[in-house]
Amino acid sequence: MIDNDIQEEILRRLESAEEEHEIKIIYACESGSRAWGFESPDSDYDVRFIYAHKENWYLSFDIESKRDVVEYPIVDEIDCGGWDVKKAMYLFTRTNGALLEWLSSPIKYIEVGRFAETMRSISPMAINKTSLCYHYSHMARGNAREFLFGDEVKLKKYFYVLRPLFAIRFIETHGTPPPVEFEKLLRLVSPKPLVPIIESLIELKRKTPEIGYGAQIPEINAFIEGEFERHGYEFMGQGRPDILESKAIRSELNKLFREVVREA
Repeated sequence: MIDNDIQEEILRRLESAEEEHEIKIIYACESGSRAWGFESPDSDYDVRFIYAHKENWYLSFDIESKRDVVEYPIVDEIDCGGWDVKKAMYLFTRTNGALLEWLSSPIKYIEVGRFAETMRSISPMAINKTSLCYHYSHMARGNAREFLFGDEVKLKKYFYVLRPLFAIRFIETHGTPPPVEFEKLLRLVSPKPLVPIIESLIELKRKTPEIGYGAQIPEINAFIEGEFERHGYEFMGQGRPDILESKAIRSELNKLFREVVREA
């Protein structure tokens, strides 16, 4: 849950962004630890949004040189930024993991029109499952390598390794994008003996502004190393696999894009 005062301030900033950049925000959500469900008391608010310009903006001959993101410097606890709808749709065809998580965030600030719901409904047919596993594998390996294999580990980083590893397990089992919420993944795909250990770590993180460093948790480290060994080189290498071409998906996206722009 987001505090009412914070939510009002977030909506005020989104409205200000619309006025400043002459855009219409069609979707806005919470990303990061608050959406995942393991935020600390002092966690930032990671607000992400998708927006559309007026139709003439997309009819410009130099559209390729135009900026397709809106970003603001982080000056307090609210981190706010977004992508143009054309950029978002292109990244969707590339199975962009971050975008898929935005669309399924449990904390939504704005959702107008049928953009987000349509994207969610076609994502199981449009994604490349290997690409999505590649995304999560890269995230898990990077955080584990940097934070979890020393004599002392950065405890909160366990979540940033476990969550993508659980996401891969979910994709392997169900063939669809994983739930955003960490505890859903924990219940669905975690080895049972790990569940109480991880739940205790969740409670510690929720109560502690900065849980800092501590000794390795042998059971979790063994699971992480076992998953990396199981994956082998399946999700490693340069770049992503080619996306599966689908005329039906592209036709639906083109139709949706035109609808969003006309309504902006």
